[in-house]
Amino acid sequence: MIYDFDTCPNRRGTHSEKWDKYPADVLPLWVADMDFVSPEPVIRALRERVEHGVFGYPQESSELREVIITRLADRYGWRIQAEDILFLPGVIRGFNLAGHTVAEPGGEVLVQTPVYPPILSAPRYAGMTRCDVPLIRGSDGIYRVDWAAFEAAINDRTRLFLLCNPHNPVGRVFDRAELTRLADICLQHAVTICSDEIHGDLIYAGQRHIPIASLDPEIARHTITLMAPSKTFNIAGLDCSFAIIQNEELRRRYQHAHHGLVSGVNVFGWTAALAAYREGQEWLTQVLAYLQVNRDIVAEFVQNELPGISLSPLEGTYLAWLDCREAGIEKPYEFFLQQARVALNDGSTFGNGGAGFVRLNFGCARAVLVAALERMKVAISRRSEQSQDEPPVTR
Repeated sequence: MIYDFDTCPNRRGTHSEKWDKYPADVLPLWVADMDFVSPEPVIRALRERVEHGVFGYPQESSELREVIITRLADRYGWRIQAEDILFLPGVIRGFNLAGHTVAEPGGEVLVQTPVYPPILSAPRYAGMTRCDVPLIRGSDGIYRVDWAAFEAAINDRTRLFLLCNPHNPVGRVFDRAELTRLADICLQHAVTICSDEIHGDLIYAGQRHIPIASLDPEIARHTITLMAPSKTFNIAGLDCSFAIIQNEELRRRYQHAHHGLVSGVNVFGWTAALAAYREGQEWLTQVLAYLQVNRDIVAEFVQNELPGISLSPLEGTYLAWLDCREAGIEKPYEFFLQQARVALNDGSTFGNGGAGFVRLNFGCARAVLVAALERMKVAISRRSEQSQDEPPVTR
């Protein structure tokens, strides 16, 4: 089946967080969901479930467990057992539960900033203190781990490291050596790892996602891995994700933190996830090819048409991290919203190192993407012209 990603349905008026937050003249390239119609097998499975007409309490899907086990073995050579999988209605709940699992008074949680905003708040919700370890942005725009700072940040109160890989928003896919070194440091200091790998299927040519728990059985014993089909197949609104915990005692504690606070997956989440993992690969292959072209369009346009703005090289995700500091735009989120009528994510909400940046979601029809970029170009050009027309300041 050939999918048409250039033709996207009108999402306005559909209770879409992405499209209905802003006025109709604003192009929304912010919150991380794609505008593409989901895979045909997913829609078919949901339609059949709806036509059944009864929507009672669902039972956990043993079929989905087996599909996940096979998928992880095939893609990563990672062997897990059925009991290692705990289903959740969302990855955000997953890393918040991880905080509660290891929480104790005075405990600290490591995060690598800039990072997805809900990761920033998770330590506080668990009654712990957040310790930011900023990633280093090189002259090539690539973010790397500050190894000295990472190890120096760990002390006898450090309980958890919240890893985001592929990293949102900087687009890094950490390699085997980096992941091994991060894991080794955590193991040396008895720090539990919680790895948010929700974008793990959205990887571009030349890169490979490696689940950190797949590196070594001992690393797996100290790791909570969070995955989902939601970003991969554009079914985020159906709330189906899962944690993989191969340590029985850690899994028991995680389940205990779960009780009474987090509900199960809904009937449509089960249905969509199973269909996506079973039959969605054709769609995923095509959408990755489309996204890669969109990524390259953004990179070329930023380099050639948006003076003073630079783009971190994107190894994974469909989220571009734009550095606007050299353009002299004090508040780029507000500038592009007001002057270009393009809604992006405000980089300052991603924590330390995010000020002066915006995040752009290019998981949209190419015509929408190009129109938004052109608007941004015009806004910058107009700003430059106005600056040149201003009379010199006399003293």
